[in-house]
Amino acid sequence: MTVLLTGATGHLGRLVVESLLARGVAASDIVAGARDTSKAADLAARGVTVVPLDYTQPETIAAALQGVDSVLLISSSEVGQRAAQHQAVIDAAAAAGVAKFVYTSAPKATTSDLVLAPEHKATEEAIAAAGLPAVILRNNWYTENYAADVARARETGVIAASVGEGRVASANRADYADAAAVVLIEDGHIGQVYELAGDVAWTYPELAAAAAEVLGRDVTYQNLTPEEQAAALESAGLDAGTVGFVVALDAGIRGGALADTDGTLSRLIGRPTTPLVEGLRALV
Repeated sequence: MTVLLTGATGHLGRLVVESLLARGVAASDIVAGARDTSKAADLAARGVTVVPLDYTQPETIAAALQGVDSVLLISSSEVGQRAAQHQAVIDAAAAAGVAKFVYTSAPKATTSDLVLAPEHKATEEAIAAAGLPAVILRNNWYTENYAADVARARETGVIAASVGEGRVASANRADYADAAAVVLIEDGHIGQVYELAGDVAWTYPELAAAAAEVLGRDVTYQNLTPEEQAAALESAGLDAGTVGFVVALDAGIRGGALADTDGTLSRLIGRPTTPLVEGLRALV
C-alpha cells in the first residue's frame, strides 16, 4: 500500500505522517506531496518519498500519483481557491484509478451555514461526481485554532467573541490525524462520511476557564454583539473582508455549527479525544 498525502508539510499533514509511521506503515510507502519540497527534507531523511505537488500545476499532481494506491487530500488553506485546487487533485486521482480517496472536509459540509462550508460541499460533490472510492472526514474545529486567543488572554485576561452560548466540539490536530491514518490503513471505510469531533462540546466561558487554568491567571469571556466584534476587529487594523469573515464564523458557532459530537472520532482512534485543557496547555 502506497499513500500520497497532499499538503504533507502542513501542521495536519506532518501529524498524519507520524501516525502512519507509528502504525507500522513503512516510510517508503508514504509519499509526501509538498509545494516546497525543501520543507520536507526531514521527512525525506527518514525514508519518506517526497515529491513536488502544487495544486495549480496539474502535471505535478499526476506525477505524484504514479504508483499510489490511496490518497489523502488535506483541504487547502487558501480560502476562496479551495474548490478549484481540490478539483485538480480529484481529476488526477480519478485518472490514476486510485483505490481509496480520503478528504478532510468540514462539519455537515453539505447542509451547514458555516461560512467555510460551501467550498467543502463543492469538493464533496466533485468527489462523488468523479466516482472515486472515497472516505469523507468532516473535521470539527482544531483546539490549536485558539492559540492566538490564548496568547492574547495571557496579556489581557480576556477572550472576546460574538459566539453567544454556542458550543465547539474541538479536538487536537493529532486526534484528527490519527483518524486519517486509521481510515487510510484499514479496510471497510470506503463510502463512509464521518462527522468527527471532540468528545466534549464546550462553551466560550469554559474556554476562558481552561485558558485561565493553563495560564495561571484570571481569564474571562467577553460576549460581544456582532457589531461590537466588527468594530473591535476594525480598530485592530483588520481589513473589511477579514472582519466580515471572522464575524460570519462566529455567527456559525453561535448557531450551533460546531456543537455536535457523537463519539465517532474517539471510536475511530480507539481512545478519548484530547481534553480542552490539555490541548491548550500544549499551546503555551
